[in-house]
Amino acid sequence: MAGRKDYVNSKVTSNREQIEHHVREILKLVGENVEREGLLETPARVTRMYEEIFAGYEVDPREVLGVSFDEQHEELVIVKDIVYYSQCEHHMAPFFGKVHIGYIPSGKIAGLSKLARLVEAITRRLQVQERITSQIADIMDEELKPNGVMVVVEGEHLCMCARGVKKPGSKTVTSAVRGEFRTSSALRSEFLALLKQ
Repeated sequence: MAGRKDYVNSKVTSNREQIEHHVREILKLVGENVEREGLLETPARVTRMYEEIFAGYEVDPREVLGVSFDEQHEELVIVKDIVYYSQCEHHMAPFFGKVHIGYIPSGKIAGLSKLARLVEAITRRLQVQERITSQIADIMDEELKPNGVMVVVEGEHLCMCARGVKKPGSKTVTSAVRGEFRTSSALRSEFLALLKQ
């Protein structure tokens, strides 16, 4: 993750030979010649990619927010445009987009980079966008105990854009609200207005 050595999925690493074998078999089953030059290293490349894109399984997202700071700031804090990449658990196709997090501290704040690390810990695994949105909001709520949390996630899903209905450019937007954001439409409006700036 950013600012330190990236995590890798150790289960992928320890099962490298088996995964490479199965990738090679899939290539054969779809009609490819696994002996041609362009595909010779593909099973190894796919395995290395899996180590990275499924690294979230190696991280407890709650521990990412483990260090917080006492600060008597009780106004809205927003970190927006956190880019993420994930894999749809239904098709194992990529989806990607941006996460926007807003919260109202109640005496504890998280380091800003911790929010980006939280997003990575949750998205670098097989996922659905709705669960990503709820998990970020729930973990923020449980670990920081803020007065309120709102999370908005935008996503472009290749399982919808490149296959199936084939609607490129379509985006899915999900949101989760906790605490004061549930009861205050003014607070939700402030958050959404600031996202547009």
